[in-house]
Amino acid sequence: MHKLIEQKWFYKILSLLLAIILVAFVDNTQVSTSNQTKVQQTANIEQSLKMALQVSVDADKYYVTGYPSKVKVTLEGPNALVTSAVNTQNFRVYIDLTKFGVGTHRVPIKVSGLPSQVSYKLSQKSVKVDIQKRKSRTLPVQIGYNKNAVAQGYDIGTPKVSPETVEVTGALSEVKAVDHVQAQLAVPNGSTKTVRRNVLLAAYDAKGRQLNVVISPATAQVTLPVSVSKKTVKLKLNASHGSSKKVYSLTAKEEKVTLYGKKESLKKISSLTLNVDLSEIKSSTTKSCRLPVPSGVAWISPGSVDVQIKVSDSDN
Repeated sequence: MHKLIEQKWFYKILSLLLAIILVAFVDNTQVSTSNQTKVQQTANIEQSLKMALQVSVDADKYYVTGYPSKVKVTLEGPNALVTSAVNTQNFRVYIDLTKFGVGTHRVPIKVSGLPSQVSYKLSQKSVKVDIQKRKSRTLPVQIGYNKNAVAQGYDIGTPKVSPETVEVTGALSEVKAVDHVQAQLAVPNGSTKTVRRNVLLAAYDAKGRQLNVVISPATAQVTLPVSVSKKTVKLKLNASHGSSKKVYSLTAKEEKVTLYGKKESLKKISSLTLNVDLSEIKSSTTKSCRLPVPSGVAWISPGSVDVQIKVSDSDN
């Protein structure tokens, strides 16, 4: 036996046998894996998804409302086919209204484009729809905003909107009920600068109820000018609550101050009077006084002044 093992041809035969066993094992593993994959691909599975409900109708003539935007569909069939259908969604879920006229109808939901091996179940078999004649109108865009959101003392200019008119389309009854199309501009509280926004448009009836219509374009750019005017006026000093036994002389370094505010309000102001309280003044001094802000004025520059107060005894 020992001599047999020492022969070269023995090792050659042994190597050949091991190679044959290894190849057979690999082939068997590959066949087993391939068979398992094939079994998985052909095994039946069930998956659900929501599909957009399409509507077949003469859209130039009719306008349809009442149907859901999406419908739940459950598919059942071979793994590979169901997975492909779910991922690609290359089938249709629809209602066919081509043979229906104006009015309320209940119509079946149909599915097309699925492989014959795949079956389906719908969350609802039919839908109720309202078909009306289609109507379009061109209307101006109105602008709405909260004036109180603009900072006090600032002027609000004439708001502008682009485009100025839009097309409203929908069911005849809805479009006829449209009283106005509005762009509601959200103005930040305390705004001191011009506000520009792209605003979503909405259509309302005479009672302020929003209507179910399509507006084209759906948005508009609204500009609300916000500005402030300025005016320089003379500062007048007025002594108040002084002692009758004293004589007061008031002098401020600033002879004029600048007011910032609404244009119309500034037109009415020719000077600014500062009342200086002397009730606690016993001798000559300098007092810092805050300037009063008149109605319609946002702020004053400077906001306060130093008043030099000279006090002397009265001759009386």
